[in-house]
Amino acid sequence: MSLKFILTKQGLKAILFPIYLDLKNKTGLIVGGGQVAERKIENLLDYGMNIRVVSPQARARIQEWAEQSIIQWQARDFCESDLQGVFLAFVATDNNSVNQAVVEACRKAGVLVNAVDDPPNCDFYVPSIVRRGSLVLAISTEGKSPFFARRLREELENTISPAYGEFVEIMGEVREEIKEKIPDITVRKKIFASLVYSDVLELLKAGEKDKARERIEACMSSWRD
Repeated sequence: MSLKFILTKQGLKAILFPIYLDLKNKTGLIVGGGQVAERKIENLLDYGMNIRVVSPQARARIQEWAEQSIIQWQARDFCESDLQGVFLAFVATDNNSVNQAVVEACRKAGVLVNAVDDPPNCDFYVPSIVRRGSLVLAISTEGKSPFFARRLREELENTISPAYGEFVEIMGEVREEIKEKIPDITVRKKIFASLVYSDVLELLKAGEKDKARERIEACMSSWRD
């Protein structure tokens, strides 16, 4: 098996593997206490991550989170022992030498690290997200153009309406019912395909939720018969 690469001006570069991670109750380290760090913390808290901040100073909101025990804040410089038990690390200081030292410590400890606005020192990138319930679309330029990723996100937000999220939720419910009532895997796949390529989504876009449910039931009944 060979690795996948793309050709750049700097030579061959391995293609990044896109992945969705469950961050609930995992520990994330943020080195830095400024505006960028604050945005990272706010985003990660939405995913249930335990946040540990290390920075001599921190913005007022970060201090408030710490006072409320929402996060942990160590008001000092970074040391390698801060990486103990850490799942992901984010470096967001305005000091390049500090950032580099943290990145090197993370890689030595086997901790994946993201250095803000410094692609060569990133083991992973945080994509722009479009979320419609359980439907999540992630957009990444691998750090090359965050603003273009933002533009694409804005375009998709105008295209992917809440109906798409509703459709996914309905399909989740139907999937469990089909798995319970129809033992034949081949038949199940045909039902799923017929629903996905039916006009159910279009009905939801038009606000015809009752008709969408009726169409789903009719489709399932035809296979039961």
